[in-house]
Amino acid sequence: MSDASIQTLIRADAAQILHNVVDELPDARERLAYVRSMTEQAATKVLNLVEAAQEDAEAVRKKGRELSDALNRLALSTNISQDRARALMKLCAAYAADAASFAAREKSLHTEIMMSQDFQDLSGQVINKVSKMLERAEPPLRDLMQSLPAPVEPLETQELGGVQTPDKALKQDDVDDLLASLGF
Repeated sequence: MSDASIQTLIRADAAQILHNVVDELPDARERLAYVRSMTEQAATKVLNLVEAAQEDAEAVRKKGRELSDALNRLALSTNISQDRARALMKLCAAYAADAASFAAREKSLHTEIMMSQDFQDLSGQVINKVSKMLERAEPPLRDLMQSLPAPVEPLETQELGGVQTPDKALKQDDVDDLLASLGF
């Protein structure tokens, strides 16, 4: 086989590979945009739920503290019956104090959950970067592909895997493989 025929075969293979890549770029961008959108929606939902839960925890904490203070004042009052009433009031006050402490711990936990949602911002930045790279690469690749000879026989095209838009359903491992092949 001559050098010229080997070069022709290499160009034909390269043309086919470029053709396949260029055909897959719009789908890759669509999938990345879908992942970005779904991640943002999930993060927003979690943040809204945590914010509402924090408000509830603060209300419970405040009411528990008020109840504890009122019961302590009542337990010290001389207008009620003796030891039994005082013991009951102290038990109620202790319970209210425990509820207030619980609510404070829960509020702190919710803050930690909110802070852990920063993954959405980071993943969104990565997805935006890859999407912009694909947008910049697609037109020159299409132009280059048009300048190459048409492929002799179509190679089997492989569907792009990963997180799917609702009309395409593949596995999570496929998106992991895609991101790994892109260096992420």
